[in-house]
Amino acid sequence: MKYHIWTEGCQMNVADSQRVGSSLEHLGYSFTDRPEEADVIVLNTCVVRQSAEDKAYGRLSSLKPLKDKNPNLIINLMGCLVGVRGTEKLKQRLPFVDVFSPPSDPGPLISHLTQGEIRSLEDAETTRRFLMMDEELILPAAERGNLVMAHVPVVYGCSHACTFCIIPYKRGVERSRPVGDIVAEVRSLAKQGVKEITLLGQIVDRYGKDVPDGPNLAGLLRLVHEVEGIERIRFLTSHPNYFGDDLIDAIAELPRVMPHIELPIQAGDDEVLSNMKRGYTQQDYRDLVAKIRQRLPDCSIATDIIVGFPGETEEQFMQTYQVLADLKLDVAHLARYSVREGTVATRRMEDDVSDEEKMRRFRMLEQLQEQVVGEINKKYLGQSVDVLFEDKVKNRWRGRTPTNKLVFVESDENLRGKLLPVTVTWTGPWSMQATLTRQSALVTL
Repeated sequence: MKYHIWTEGCQMNVADSQRVGSSLEHLGYSFTDRPEEADVIVLNTCVVRQSAEDKAYGRLSSLKPLKDKNPNLIINLMGCLVGVRGTEKLKQRLPFVDVFSPPSDPGPLISHLTQGEIRSLEDAETTRRFLMMDEELILPAAERGNLVMAHVPVVYGCSHACTFCIIPYKRGVERSRPVGDIVAEVRSLAKQGVKEITLLGQIVDRYGKDVPDGPNLAGLLRLVHEVEGIERIRFLTSHPNYFGDDLIDAIAELPRVMPHIELPIQAGDDEVLSNMKRGYTQQDYRDLVAKIRQRLPDCSIATDIIVGFPGETEEQFMQTYQVLADLKLDVAHLARYSVREGTVATRRMEDDVSDEEKMRRFRMLEQLQEQVVGEINKKYLGQSVDVLFEDKVKNRWRGRTPTNKLVFVESDENLRGKLLPVTVTWTGPWSMQATLTRQSALVTL
């Protein structure tokens, strides 16, 4: 028996697909990258933007001929297209889909395949037995011993409800995972060769706030730091309102926690930020970045920005431009505002910035950020830095620095999963090239 998984969207979806794959591996299925060979096909979907939703429906349409040819094929639609609020409309629109699964919930599929022996994730004891097998997350055979980096969800859902965001309506309220389950999963991944893990949450620095007697994210990082075999730990995505001194201290004090912080600002104008319901001002954000850099002078900081939010004027956009120009952040994930049915912004605000203007603003920030990052990366030229190598792409090994800079190295040696010093020989805004500092130091950790 074989399964195939198609994943679209964020790192949380990647982790969710990994969990579904583990569940199927426990039931005796093996992975195939050819959907026409599969007995079970899972589509894990994203609807953050309309383009992602359109892609999901396109993919579903492409699977219908396979279902017509093989009526025994099980098609499972999963993720934010399904959401947490009923599936009747989807069932009417997609009658060839057998199973509909909310985000992060393999339960409906496993229930279908086991003829109801497990119903959903709410049945905790059975879930543990069938989905985790005592917290052992099984990677597909091709990834065991080869997967260098993995994502581990620590908090599901979101209760903050920014006005532009559909996630709370699709993934439900905020729920922190038990610390024991998280650490056990990390141990399981380490045993299967994973060297780096990224702790995930829609607002990851809110981990533990819904559990009065459990650790917060800083405490969780200290526990995960003790797992043998894990060389690097990252976490995303943080919210400026909850990024406290204890978290900064944990990054500073724990050598395996990487000095790279994902800290979205979304906009640089206070009125736009208020309309987004972000809960801070641009000065608050500037002060937080200054505090982080004072304690972690060598860290890198990434941000998210939405251009063309309803009502955003040219003057307000230029405030965002100025924040980026002043702070000189290492990464800016840029997006044009997209209407999402069900969000507060869609219900109460007019999408009054044209697509052409959104693209113009997007390009302005893109060009600015290219200049900023180009200058930042030039500082690495000639420097020695440690790189954890992930895989080989077009005859070059690809890896990342502690600050999450992408580095390519040419070598005939197998560098997968090795943490090695390199000397940077070329830098650009999006990646760097390097040579191994010590050719003789190819020792697997």
